[in-house]
Amino acid sequence: MSPSPDLQARRPPGADLDEHLSLLRRRWLLLVGCVVVGGTAGLALMRATPPAYTAITQVLVTSVDGQDQSNQVSNRQREPLNLDTEAQIAQSAVVSARVAQTLRITAPRPVEVSVPPNSAVLWISVTDADPVAAAAQSRAYADAYLANRRESAKAAMAERQQAVLAKLKQVDTGLDAAIKEVGRLPKGSAEHAIATQRQSVLNRQAASLTLKYDALRTIAVTPGSVISEALPPTRPSSPSLPLFLGTGLMAGLLLGAAAAYTRDRLDTRLRTAADVERLTGLPVLTDLSASREHGVLHELACAVVAACPGQRLLVRSLPPDLYASSLAEPLAISAPLSVLDGSDVRDLARADAALLLVGLGRVSAPEVTAAARHLERHDVPIVGVVTATDAVPEFVPLLEPRTHTSLGKLVATGELEVSLAAETTPMPSFHHRQRKQT
Repeated sequence: MSPSPDLQARRPPGADLDEHLSLLRRRWLLLVGCVVVGGTAGLALMRATPPAYTAITQVLVTSVDGQDQSNQVSNRQREPLNLDTEAQIAQSAVVSARVAQTLRITAPRPVEVSVPPNSAVLWISVTDADPVAAAAQSRAYADAYLANRRESAKAAMAERQQAVLAKLKQVDTGLDAAIKEVGRLPKGSAEHAIATQRQSVLNRQAASLTLKYDALRTIAVTPGSVISEALPPTRPSSPSLPLFLGTGLMAGLLLGAAAAYTRDRLDTRLRTAADVERLTGLPVLTDLSASREHGVLHELACAVVAACPGQRLLVRSLPPDLYASSLAEPLAISAPLSVLDGSDVRDLARADAALLLVGLGRVSAPEVTAAARHLERHDVPIVGVVTATDAVPEFVPLLEPRTHTSLGKLVATGELEVSLAAETTPMPSFHHRQRKQT
């Protein structure tokens, strides 16, 4: 049951957070139990998980021909090589097949390749249950990647050399034709001058292509090198105690919070004055279940007198026998107000307002709500709620006994009008339990 809109409008900032914290305090045992169970489950899962070892090989990647500048330099990557692409190549099926062939295994373990920022280094890591196998496969992945890169670079270099050589042969053919044409044309003619110029251009192109071809043949292919070789790790990388324990505790905390919230919403018993306002939406005038400052009952009586729009106040106790066995001392209040306790069948029709006395821990929210709706159907406004408990109260309200008039007696005698004695009954005061002398 949610609070009424009027009560929500009166809430100060942070009231929702206080309500949630109060809910967790009320259900702290359930919350702590779920956290303990979650942590225990995390530890048990960690013990059941077999250990795994991670070996890392660090590879320095270099440009193979000085022209691998396909990467855009940024704050993260200042190298001309695109190492993110190289990392994907190191994890490719081609490299994995080389590793399987080198180690003579069917399928190697998956590899993880990371790139530290602002570096030209690849971290090639392999995780396996055997630390020796993890180190061997990590080294094999590094060697296979470098071998694949070297072969790819050599193939690309060969293609470039063939392209330059084909262009050079084409220029040589044109140059031979230009030389023959110069020898055939008469000197001093325009055609001879044009042919001579063409021969000169072809000579320069042939010389440039020859230099380029020779440069390509002399370039050393250096795909990279291993700067840190993987060694068999001495400690397992997983399972991790902080990870499993933290996950278990967090899962237990979330589960405990959800269970506490569900349990609190399903439990409609009223244990505190805040529960009354939260679950019923009725304002609580005061709480007499704990020790209060001097004069709290007098202030309560003044508030009741000021809130009552008429001269007859109906006080209804929930449950009805809330303080039947309590020994109390009356607190006199002088006011033109009659207090009706509902023992007379005419009380509900004569009441100008009503006050609910709610026994904490003894009634539920639906019972209080039902009583409020019953009074609302009879047009009796509720001035507020007074909460108390009969466990060890310091102050308890007590209604003075009245003469009970049954409905049968009223019908038999025909007395249906309100008697003067009933209307001028002095207000029975709220009472408080006498403190025991120590």
